[in-house]
Amino acid sequence: MGNPTAHKATSAEVRTAIAAERRELADLFDTLQTDQWNEQSLCAGWRVREVAAHMSMGFRLSLPTMLGELVKARGNLHRMTDQVARRDSAAHSTTALAAFLRDNAHHPWTPPVGGITAALGHDVVHGLDITVALGLHRRVPENRLRILLHDIRPSSLKFFGADLDGVQLCAEDLDWSYGSGSPMFGAAQDLLLLAYGRRLPDGRLRGEPSNRFTQSAEEV
Repeated sequence: MGNPTAHKATSAEVRTAIAAERRELADLFDTLQTDQWNEQSLCAGWRVREVAAHMSMGFRLSLPTMLGELVKARGNLHRMTDQVARRDSAAHSTTALAAFLRDNAHHPWTPPVGGITAALGHDVVHGLDITVALGLHRRVPENRLRILLHDIRPSSLKFFGADLDGVQLCAEDLDWSYGSGSPMFGAAQDLLLLAYGRRLPDGRLRGEPSNRFTQSAEEV
């Protein structure tokens, strides 16, 4: 049921982790080729470039502008974020999309729900949406993973639409597990993606329930 002795990170530690994650992802984005920017990510319907554009939306759009976009989307938050991501990914160069992250490494933005830890989760998980989909072997530093793994709870699973009923997540590279039921094994960062409602490419999970959380060939 998780690691009960896990260290609860301070706000300063989380902010340091956020800044480092944004800078590292910006550096990685600078290395991507044009065809990689156009590959599908783990976010359904979004290519890498839409995910990257979405990651900096909170830095670039003022609250009044965002509310205006929400009105245009008839109050549907999902529709609004999708429309903005598609528009901005077309309007900005890939160099600019990377720079938005780097230049806002210390930006205080947080999502509407979850506070500063959710801001770290936003960066880490969307970064994994890109690197896992592209088959890049980037490992999220352990301290950042532990902050987010420690924060998994039933309410957050429900928010992200993650159905882990009857499944115990068991990290193969950290002393961490969560839930109860049939064990499913994988890298801690892959299991984190499951807690955020993602499904993974084939071959990244082990255990009887793994097919529930694996993309079909048609979805990849």
